[in-house]
Amino acid sequence: MTVAVLLPGSDPALLDRLTAQLRAAGAREVRDTLPTDLAEPVLICSGDLVAHDAVIRHVATAPGAGSVALVLPDGPGEPVREERGQLVPGEPTGVSGGLVRVGVADLPALSGGLSVADLLAGGAIVTAQRVRLLVARRVESPAETPAALAAVAEVDSDRAELKLAVKEQDDFFTTYFVSPWSPRVTKLAARLRLSPSQVTAVSIVVVAAAAALFAFGGNRLAWVLGGVLLYLGFVLDCVDGQLARYTRNFSVFGGWLDTIADRGKEYLVYAGLAVGAEAAGLAGAWPLAIAAIGLQTVRHMTDTWYGTLHDVAVRSASAAPAADGGVAGRLGAVSARVRADTGSVAYWLKRTAAFPIGERWAVMALLAALFGPRIALIGVLAGIVVAFAYTLGLRTLRALGMRVSAFAGVPAAVQRDDGPFARLVPESSVGRLLTRSGGRPLVGAVAAALVGAVLVGLAYAGQTPVERAVATISAAVAIILVAGLPAGAAHRRPLDFLVPAALRAAEYLFVIAVGVSYDVPAWATFLLLFALALWHYDLTARLEKRETGGWLQRWGLGWDGRILVLGLGCASGQAAAMTVTIAAYLLFTFLLGSVIWWRNRAAAAAL
Repeated sequence: MTVAVLLPGSDPALLDRLTAQLRAAGAREVRDTLPTDLAEPVLICSGDLVAHDAVIRHVATAPGAGSVALVLPDGPGEPVREERGQLVPGEPTGVSGGLVRVGVADLPALSGGLSVADLLAGGAIVTAQRVRLLVARRVESPAETPAALAAVAEVDSDRAELKLAVKEQDDFFTTYFVSPWSPRVTKLAARLRLSPSQVTAVSIVVVAAAAALFAFGGNRLAWVLGGVLLYLGFVLDCVDGQLARYTRNFSVFGGWLDTIADRGKEYLVYAGLAVGAEAAGLAGAWPLAIAAIGLQTVRHMTDTWYGTLHDVAVRSASAAPAADGGVAGRLGAVSARVRADTGSVAYWLKRTAAFPIGERWAVMALLAALFGPRIALIGVLAGIVVAFAYTLGLRTLRALGMRVSAFAGVPAAVQRDDGPFARLVPESSVGRLLTRSGGRPLVGAVAAALVGAVLVGLAYAGQTPVERAVATISAAVAIILVAGLPAGAAHRRPLDFLVPAALRAAEYLFVIAVGVSYDVPAWATFLLLFALALWHYDLTARLEKRETGGWLQRWGLGWDGRILVLGLGCASGQAAAMTVTIAAYLLFTFLLGSVIWWRNRAAAAAL
């Protein structure tokens, strides 16, 4: 529930209609002035807005705690510019729709006025809410109201909302093989009064069954059934989001669960394919699964932080000149043209080249059914490698033209997942010197990843027990020093968005090297990578909510602490036991701590 402020209008009947709509959207009180000492979101509605009830409800119930503004393509209203779903200063691309939900953190910005421009001037980040399929208009006189109301009446609101539950621009496989019929499942789930989180839980069970068939079926029929279940699991994975949008049932915990479940389900299938291939006598399946989980997680880290960098650049006027020329500017212009050409061959090639989740799951389902588990792993790993090279190369070039930092307003040490040693090393004389001289955190993180890669190479080359122990401990210390010494420096350069991914790569490569050097069972190495992946996805989920890890993040020991503990365990001859112990500890801490954290966060958001 919230408070709504209804601004004056010339049509009393329209004001009465808007009052009823605002109350139906969740406003417990509708006023004509802004109350003082507000401690909850506020809806500000212009008295000239004619719209479906759903339009107002969508703005009022938009996910997240930030500010949201209705944007129309034309008509009377304050000119605004939308870019990457945000309102930013610049050449107008539309007009304000006369409806804004102001988040609690942005309430101080209203001291300068109640317009969108006042919010932006006050430093608020405002998400744009565009109108599709439904009707929203601003009328300039009472004479225009009947025509606007007639336009509203012509559109079936429920049917439009069901269509709106499907993402406007999704990937190729989802668009053509899921979205044409998934709204029917969404409608059924709504009638059964299922929550989005319950649909997510069903999806987990279905995908787990698919993984079990891949692992233990042992024949073509089982693999075909596994492929079918994997497809159905992906459909349900789409339905949970569609159901949330259709019923406006958003929650912090539900959003977190969906994110974590997506990654967990996919990696569970990797493991199922590896077990099935090994059971069929096909060697090399576990290394494929290990490479896939490590590379895909690192790639996701680059995706998350590049998105953050791009959002900061959009809001920053200092980044705008870079778009006028150079490689970054030309790449940005080409990308914008392709995105605008919806449905073209170039558009679909661009989206498919990134190898999104629907395409990955489709490749695994199809190849497993036709050729077996190992070929499925080879196919998905090949796609991940190509997509990672494509996205990393282009995004690095584009980032060079952005004159901002992805870490603006973000605690770098938390998102780096620094532990006690990585926080202590920068306090040394060398670390302080690097901090004062503007050391380069990315160079240190990449160097750490290279040390991990060298250790993997040495592991495959073969070593004596003494050489192996010396190499492991030396690599652990080297990784901590080269990545930790510049950690105290400001992460202010555009390419520093790659720092978290490089640190993930360094840790994962160290784990893989230990597994190879000390003959740790491949499933144990995969288990530790699985636990680390969930831990790091949880960290990026907090980034989206601007949350810190608190006690949970400290209990994870940090990438440096985990590397050192694993290295010492190997040196003492307990590599396999230490690998499993760290994995079990992280999974337990993640499951207990994360669920408690996000449940408490959701409860606080509901107050």
